[in-house]
Amino acid sequence: MESFFDRVRHRWPAGREDLHVHILPPPEISAVLFEHYRDLTHRDPLVPVGPEWLHVTLLHSGPMAEWHPGEVEALVDQLGTRLADAEPVTLTLHRPNVGAVALECSCTPGEPTRQLWRACAEEISSVTGNRFPLIPTVHYPHASIAYSTGKLAERAELKAWLSDHHTDPLTFIAHRVAVVAQQHDEREITWRLLAELPLGGAA
Repeated sequence: MESFFDRVRHRWPAGREDLHVHILPPPEISAVLFEHYRDLTHRDPLVPVGPEWLHVTLLHSGPMAEWHPGEVEALVDQLGTRLADAEPVTLTLHRPNVGAVALECSCTPGEPTRQLWRACAEEISSVTGNRFPLIPTVHYPHASIAYSTGKLAERAELKAWLSDHHTDPLTFIAHRVAVVAQQHDEREITWRLLAELPLGGAA
């Protein structure tokens, strides 16, 4: 594994807030994942994702400082109107895999979240005039439970541990998406909540 933060530093430096759109799993699911995999995620050079920061990223957009006055408000309004016509999404988080830079729980099914990703991408592009690159360019839903902060040559030990410790799939219904101003300090990802947008007019 390589450092996640080394990989993103050139396009998302520490301390800079960028606009992100997330699906946030309910607290009880985040707590189960944090506690069950604690013995693995706290191993150096891994840094665990705290339950309050677990997320399924839909889209990473541009720096908050480069959004023009009124654009974030326009995005929230336009995207909120569009998502009011979408249905809540039932998603399942599966056991973690050892990825290139993080321990990732795959999330299924993918197509409903890709529809949300497309809606976010289209509305952000409309509001900003395509000023910002849309990340990712291919969306696959997942939730990282730990990020690597340095080079880890031996992945086999992580895979061996996972072969003996796993949770059953965890299913939840996403009733809203979160628009946040997100940053990192090269160890932890945190954010400020800007808006929660209901799916299908959910309360």
